Amino acid sequence: MQGVKGILTPGDMSLKQVLIQGVDMFGKRVGFLKFKADILDKETGKKIPGIVFSRGPAVAVLILLESEGETYAVLTEQARVPVGKFILELPAGMLDDDNGDFIGTAVREVEEEIGMHLNLDDMVNLTALLDPSTGGRVFPSPGGCDEEISLFLYRSRVDSETISKLQGKETGLREHGELIKVHVVPYDKLWRATADAKALTAIALYEMARREGLLPP
Repeated sequence: MQGVKGILTPGDMSLKQVLIQGVDMFGKRVGFLKFKADILDKETGKKIPGIVFSRGPAVAVLILLESEGETYAVLTEQARVPVGKFILELPAGMLDDDNGDFIGTAVREVEEEIGMHLNLDDMVNLTALLDPSTGGRVFPSPGGCDEEISLFLYRSRVDSETISKLQGKETGLREHGELIKVHVVPYDKLWRATADAKALTAIALYEMARREGLLPP
């Protein structure tokens, strides 16, 4: 909030207090944080809504595999307790360290959730194509959560056997409660096959970048 483009920087608002309401630890580090920030608009004297679920930065990867003239997207299916449903979504995960290694985290998540090894040099940061004023990331729910997501694109040519082996594959880190099933979906049907905001945002960025010739060959 006190950064270059933070809401407190112009001086029109003031922070009175922060009340920590809940903490979930991931081992020895803070995983999730729930707090309430009392922020006043100086002109009106009114409080700005400030209930926050803090989980930090994350990454997701749109994997497109071309096989026998068809392009496929690779998704994961997981039980998502907050929405009470099984969701088809892009392989994704939180940044595990403080080094800011977004690409490395993305590659690691794909290995854990899909069982594929991705070449770092073939990763394209789609969110980096956004205007610099955005910070180069997307915010799926800025009204209540600080999560900011970097979306990556990975494209490769594979044989039909690879597609068959991926379809229905069971993966995930069982010790972390990850019970994941892999799904391979024709890319042209992807936008109707998922309610995952990460996937739909990645499709939009990919299509616009492709239309404007911003993607590497």
